[in-house]
Amino acid sequence: MVEWPSELLAIFDDPLLDGVHPKVTAPTADDRMGQKLAEVTAWIDSHGREPERSGDLKEKMMWAAMTALKDKNLM
Repeated sequence: MVEWPSELLAIFDDPLLDGVHPKVTAPTADDRMGQKLAEVTAWIDSHGREPERSGDLKEKMMWAAMTALKDKNLM
């Protein structure tokens, strides 16, 4: 474990910094693709089959995502 100098800890405890948080970075294309792969995989696991184009709206969205992932050879 890192031992922080007391001067640095005092700066972090300053009430002026109470609302300061690190900047959140936007997800990358790879992050979004990985998330979509996880969603499609979860859908397949819960339904026991691949999504079909003729299903309800959610299934159509999963089908479109799966098709795009297959086109990129990720599935």
